[in-house]
Amino acid sequence: MGNLTKERYSLVLVTAGSEEEANEIASALVNEQLAACVSIAPIQSVYRWQGKIERDREWQLTIKTHLALFPALETKIKDLHSYDVPEMIAIPIIMGSQSYLDWLSKSVTPTTTD
Repeated sequence: MGNLTKERYSLVLVTAGSEEEANEIASALVNEQLAACVSIAPIQSVYRWQGKIERDREWQLTIKTHLALFPALETKIKDLHSYDVPEMIAIPIIMGSQSYLDWLSKSVTPTTTD
């Protein structure tokens, strides 16, 4: 995995409307090696949707992956997600312990490299 440098790892944030949906998405991403790990936590969201302010309980997925996998990850999430416009935000990992990044690298299979 020569092009998998630590600068190319990322956290991808996705919200889901239920714990079941969050678990389904997380399991699919890890099973297909699009993510090394997905953490799931309940959150309260306040947002504007179709001109109204909404307040909902959601489930935040924090997906640990490689940026090269984002296109495949995005496609999979859209296939499984119930929202019209699911949140998908990639945040680069600037630094991390080398042993963790090595594990992350071995846990995902990039579809493309830079």
